[in-house]
Amino acid sequence: VRLVESGGGLVQPGGSLRLSCVASGFTISNSAMSWYRQAPGKERELVATSSASGGSAVYDDSVKGRFTMSRDNQRNTVYLQMGGLKPEDTAVYYCKGTRVILGTRLTYWGQGTQVTVVA
Repeated sequence: VRLVESGGGLVQPGGSLRLSCVASGFTISNSAMSWYRQAPGKERELVATSSASGGSAVYDDSVKGRFTMSRDNQRNTVYLQMGGLKPEDTAVYYCKGTRVILGTRLTYWGQGTQVTVVA
């Protein structure tokens, strides 16, 4: 099982980036998928999450209206479209997948991708 994030980089305030998270070894269509971020010296925090049953993603207030999470089940990939980026969005962004098998919750993390917002 593996999650691989990509798409991070250096961007100016107000800019946009699209992060991708490709899953292998499990199917995202029946898994809850989430994006987290961790800034230097801070705890990892939830950015957006999408349940296994589908429906709209839920966002942290700090990114609501600027970030959009989506899934491509055929590509087994989750995306995070980020717009209106601010310096405080600078962090390592992680993808997380969660599925339940026979009552056991299994959680997978990617290695992270760095997003740096600086003028």
